Amino acid sequence: MARHKVHERRLARESALALLYSSDITEQKVGQIVEEGAYPAEDVDLTEYAEALVLGVAERSADIDEKLASTSENWAVDRMPVVDRAILRLAVYEMLYVDDVPVSVAINEAVELAKAFGGEDDSARFVNGVLGRIARSLEGGEEVAPEDEPAAEPESEAAPAAESAIDPEPEADSAPAPAEETSDAE
Repeated sequence: MARHKVHERRLARESALALLYSSDITEQKVGQIVEEGAYPAEDVDLTEYAEALVLGVAERSADIDEKLASTSENWAVDRMPVVDRAILRLAVYEMLYVDDVPVSVAINEAVELAKAFGGEDDSARFVNGVLGRIARSLEGGEEVAPEDEPAAEPESEAAPAAESAIDPEPEADSAPAPAEETSDAE
């Protein structure tokens, strides 16, 4: 995939995240926000892909939240930080329903969003852990019991990304894979 399209998709995910976040905190349906053009910021560019993401998340929200609830130990979906919840919903939608986005890319992009916009110091680690369990359940075709939820204390190392996201015990000193390398597979 061309680098331009990778960049376009990254910006679309950021726009989709802004809309999902806005919808959650205002308790306004995302479809209504899209229809009215009531975007949370002037710089939100609602591309075709961004719109497909937010409307897809809205349409499949019950399934997505069920998947999140079954894999996030000690975290009810409605008690997750709002930004983290929006990032997770977006990533799970891509993992389950967008055929041309590999699971590892969806995880990597979600971790990058969590690093940039996450609501907590350990947002990237939390997002990585939840999505890693979902990825393992998809690989095995079975539900994976939550087992390695991140600790409440922030970790000083950055969260591992992409393929390392599916390792149950990622190495603390492993560096995240560059987004351009993994995203080319989109």
